[in-house]
Amino acid sequence: MSENSTKKMKPWVYWLLFAITFIVVFIIGMLTASIMERRTETVARVDLVRNLPEYEPRNEVWGENFPRQYESYLKTLDTSFRSPYMGSAHIDYLEEYPELVVMWAGYAFSREYNQGRGHAYAVTDVRNILRTGGIEWSPQPATCWTCKSTDVPRLMKKVGVAEFYSKKFTDFGSEVVNPIGCQDCHDPKTMNLRITRPALTEALSRRGFDIKNATHQEMRSLVCAQCHVEYYFQKPTNYLTFPWDKGFSAEEMEAYYDEMNYYDWIHPLSKAKMLKAQHPDYELYMTGIHAQRGVACADCHMPYKVEGGSKFTDHHVRSPLANIANSCQVCHRESEKQLMEDVVSRQNKVMELRRLAEKSIAAAHIEAQKAWEAGATEQEMEPILKLIRSAQWRWDWVAAANGVGFHAPVEALRILGTSIQRAEQARGMLQVVFVRHNVPIPVKLPDVSTKELAQKYIGLDMDKARKDKENFLRTVVPEWDRIAKERQGTLMKYEYKR
Repeated sequence: MSENSTKKMKPWVYWLLFAITFIVVFIIGMLTASIMERRTETVARVDLVRNLPEYEPRNEVWGENFPRQYESYLKTLDTSFRSPYMGSAHIDYLEEYPELVVMWAGYAFSREYNQGRGHAYAVTDVRNILRTGGIEWSPQPATCWTCKSTDVPRLMKKVGVAEFYSKKFTDFGSEVVNPIGCQDCHDPKTMNLRITRPALTEALSRRGFDIKNATHQEMRSLVCAQCHVEYYFQKPTNYLTFPWDKGFSAEEMEAYYDEMNYYDWIHPLSKAKMLKAQHPDYELYMTGIHAQRGVACADCHMPYKVEGGSKFTDHHVRSPLANIANSCQVCHRESEKQLMEDVVSRQNKVMELRRLAEKSIAAAHIEAQKAWEAGATEQEMEPILKLIRSAQWRWDWVAAANGVGFHAPVEALRILGTSIQRAEQARGMLQVVFVRHNVPIPVKLPDVSTKELAQKYIGLDMDKARKDKENFLRTVVPEWDRIAKERQGTLMKYEYKR
């Protein structure tokens, strides 16, 4: 600046420069103070974490060190949210889709199948569902507890993994009392994410992947993959195993099961050797665009949250549709309304094909039953039953996963298309069988348009089932709770030192 121009500067310019300088210095000072304060809090927090025992199962104890995360976790008790198809609210899926009763005839799911509630209800819901406990014809193994409680890693350490799986469901009823929570996913010493369920580590190892080499972002999905997966119980020990040796797709897992001639149950109507998919959320996700782009489960279902000056992971694990601003809009710039419409539009398409598959598969089971009654031979029925098995597996691979196919909508639609194709092929072959055995076609199908009608058709005595369950909850469960309370000073409760 020349001497003449300096002389021409007005006094207010100097005051403006002074104000700007003051504001910049003030902002830098505030940022420095904030950074130092957060660093101090982090150091203090780590000091507290080191006092947690290796297998502390109680979420409330962890919550003393991490109150914000624990408070958000408690919101999984909220069952008020319902999206067009799912959510945390109670939904009786057998009531909504009665064909499922026929498809699961002879399997415990035909008795009761509801929308899962939040993680905090895990132990309560598995105790109360009609599929577990007190059912003579369907005794459940202890393996069914594996994904329900923070007590499981402690019990596996105590009795051994294989020994844990080999026990009965009722053997650990008084031991498994704390629902899914902190201990399932976090190392109590460092708070790093860790795997506590050996089935996942074993499955990845068979695929040549060492869990120790997983990145932090990969771990933000793998901790979910401990439970949100397809699995089966190896016989006769009920050892929990993931069928990933050939890959994650529906076809690859189906080939895995076919190669070992595995089946979960024999359908009493069609006599097909059936597979029951559990909840292959991780596998479906792995075939979708979000996995390809490196988006983790936690990015959508446990997005970051800011309270005051603290940023932390929201442990209110829930549908992203209940929290679009913090989940979807971190990456997508469209409005909440538009994003909701995009999701529901894809889910509508998946559900349209899903319902076609359900009606076709249920009809195939009933028609197969009538073919047997008409004198069909095993040679005639063998290829038909294989098609029914394949059709239902592929339908279930999509239907049993959460999100109505949204984790990979293109793949979900493709698999449902092959499910419908196989079911209709089986029905076409059944028409030939009917002609051979002089059965008038089309075969008249029974009315299974409601849950009650469908359960009656497959021969379920639901009054007895409910009475058996009521007796179980009235006599067995209170005894479990009594024993658990007596054990509070020894096995179940750890001395907590701050």
